[in-house]
Amino acid sequence: MKLPNGTVPSPPQQPASGGIFPSRPQGSPAQGANVQVSAQVQLDQLQLANQASALARVSEVVRQSQDKVEQLVLEIRGRTLSVNSAIGETQLQAGDLVKVMRAGNELQLLGKLAPTPQAQLASALAQRLPWQHRLDTGLNQLMAVLTPAAEQATALVKSPELTPAAQQAIAKLLAGLPTQGNLAGGGDATAGIKQWLAESGLFAETRLARGGDPLQSDLKLALGRVVASLLASQGDDSLAQLNRLTPLTSPELVQAPLQFPTAQQTPAQKAEMMSVGQTLRMLAGMLNRISVNQLHSQTLSSRASADGAAPATWVMELPWLNTEAEPRLAQLRLEHYEQEAGAERAGARKRVAEWRLTLAIDLDEMGPLYFEVALRQHQLSAQVWAERQSTLDRVTSELGHLRQGLNELGLEVVDLECHKGQPEAARTQLEHRLVDIKA
Repeated sequence: MKLPNGTVPSPPQQPASGGIFPSRPQGSPAQGANVQVSAQVQLDQLQLANQASALARVSEVVRQSQDKVEQLVLEIRGRTLSVNSAIGETQLQAGDLVKVMRAGNELQLLGKLAPTPQAQLASALAQRLPWQHRLDTGLNQLMAVLTPAAEQATALVKSPELTPAAQQAIAKLLAGLPTQGNLAGGGDATAGIKQWLAESGLFAETRLARGGDPLQSDLKLALGRVVASLLASQGDDSLAQLNRLTPLTSPELVQAPLQFPTAQQTPAQKAEMMSVGQTLRMLAGMLNRISVNQLHSQTLSSRASADGAAPATWVMELPWLNTEAEPRLAQLRLEHYEQEAGAERAGARKRVAEWRLTLAIDLDEMGPLYFEVALRQHQLSAQVWAERQSTLDRVTSELGHLRQGLNELGLEVVDLECHKGQPEAARTQLEHRLVDIKA
């Protein structure tokens, strides 16, 4: 087969189901051996080992009807790859999700996903994974944007020129964040935590679709209002303008985008000069992060297993302000199972609900902490992991009081343990069928 510029590489072995071969970059040598080396370099950059498979999205198709050869542009692992393909009867269109496998220095097309709701979820999730920005660092930068001019003289930051409406939108967003005092038991802590969860941004579209009153402090909607105000300050209030910007990303989210939860330590906060355009790019990455959590939740909830339907699952990130008014982040995974209990009498069975909660949080004084809690009727089991020995000793010394307090609430404590380090995280791997969970 021919490359787009007409040069002919040394003939590759034709795979049974059709091959996809990386195109030679413009300006590279025309010799076949060099084309093969170029293909190897491009595939190595994807960190795709031989015989390893990956999910790819067809972003563009160029058809040549005479010889049925197609040139495709694939989005794979956050990169775009121009390829030549002799795919026979398999018809691909822009937007199709396919599974490919590396076979030497070529990609083999293994199949195209059917346009099922699950495939659409996986496609939407795959598109947003490479473009995520951490919420805590983004919120810290928004705080710096509102830094008064007098303080800017001694800080390494210069706020962009913002309209009063844009400043007000950012101020409302930051004012809606809960404080450590509110969450530690001041006032009605239970109501505060419920509100914290409801305003995480995970339920923004659901609330709007049901005709509910949009919460002013909902994180995703509040970020959207900041975006709208910044676009208006630029003279373009069309959200299509945001889609043309390349989002700013956080390296740790690109490297492990679906490892959740994990107590990510907040990096040293360094304020930087950011224009309105850079701020919009950062906000686009933050919105993508919330969208990934929403799609991740839907994907996990739609996953079927040999044991039956998947549990309803929610994954969310919850920002708050510590005692120094600095943004911090908690990662929460909540699962709801329903199982059939044993018969209490002949012919009678009932369904029993079980809730499982996994929480990862990094506290200034205690360091990273991980909690796993399971509640089934009135039986509770919990495990705590601490990375610092001093924190582990402190938590261990309080276990007796915690057990007594839970018993006073009418709960039977089945298991209550502390461990050093961190639990083995459940990693979500995006595959061609959907999302598989591997512990």
